[in-house]
Amino acid sequence: MTVPTLFTPFAVGKLKLANRIVIAPMCQYSAEEGRMTDWHLIHLGQLALSGAALLTIEATAVVPEGRISYGDVGLYDDATEAAMGRTLDAVRRWSDMPITIQLAHAGRKASTEKPWLGGQHIAPSSPNGWQTVAPSAIPFAESNVPPHALDAEGLKRVRDAFAAAAVRAGRLGLDAIQIHGAHGYLLHQFLSPIANRRDDAYGGTLENRMRFPLEVFDAVRDAFPADRPVTMRVSGTDWVEGGWDVDQTIIFAKALEARGCSAIHVSSGGLHPSQAIPLSPGYQVPLARVVKAQVSIPVVAVGLITGYEQAEAIVATGDADLVGLARTILYDPRWPWHAAAALGGQVAAADQYLRCQPSRLRDLFVKAPH
Repeated sequence: MTVPTLFTPFAVGKLKLANRIVIAPMCQYSAEEGRMTDWHLIHLGQLALSGAALLTIEATAVVPEGRISYGDVGLYDDATEAAMGRTLDAVRRWSDMPITIQLAHAGRKASTEKPWLGGQHIAPSSPNGWQTVAPSAIPFAESNVPPHALDAEGLKRVRDAFAAAAVRAGRLGLDAIQIHGAHGYLLHQFLSPIANRRDDAYGGTLENRMRFPLEVFDAVRDAFPADRPVTMRVSGTDWVEGGWDVDQTIIFAKALEARGCSAIHVSSGGLHPSQAIPLSPGYQVPLARVVKAQVSIPVVAVGLITGYEQAEAIVATGDADLVGLARTILYDPRWPWHAAAALGGQVAAADQYLRCQPSRLRDLFVKAPH
């Protein structure tokens, strides 16, 4: 029987993956002063038993002021590292799924309320709020308190913080790092001419706008063990006229590849409130397809990928090498099981779950080593 492409092994650098399904980073807004809590153990633990190939820890701030909200996870001091370590130790006891972390800085989109409490910007003078920073003193929304433009010292502080978080990630034994350069957060803000109006070496031309994100990549790559992959998540377009677009994304992806980036995860949007996103199943896959045609490193597609045949088609036709699931796998944490059953693939399952395999699908499960 032909094995579905979705359930064939793959490698990102030296990291071996059991199949082509990766769990994308999903913020939980449930940390306490940047420290993971029992919620993260429950959340990450169930996903680590899903049968996917890779688990990505949510956007993790490299400095306190880089958090999207006061409930965000951080990796910027011994306390946040210790809390993450406790969570990882518990998850790894029962799962051998590789785990990566998304390192991030929210820039001008930081200091917000939790989504289920409205998600609005919190002013620096209010409880749970702080002063944001960005490439330029341009707020995300007109009602927001403007960010402070980062000066040379501020740029160094952020760059060094990414490197320091990478050292902590390496010490925690994380299998890879994804740098967040998408969704309107700090590194994306530097890339887009809508948010970056600087007149120094970090603004203006495309080369200048790419400079700081590439410096951050270099700093993380240098700080993380050389045998473990460092990847980047990008927004393929701002969906705003005059903003970041797929042609610039291709140039940026090629620059990352030349510096040793192990994979590109292509998302979109998040930079400006006026974005006009044409939502439909797999609406971001064409962006991944165009980038993949121009680079030789693996490309991950993400965005409204919900169907089993849809996911199989994306990787089987070569639109992308891997598919990223976010809300889809929150809704159905056993999505990889169900996809394997529908497509005729096999998926790893914990010993404790082997007996739930339906009698009509006797070859669905393989024992997960741990």
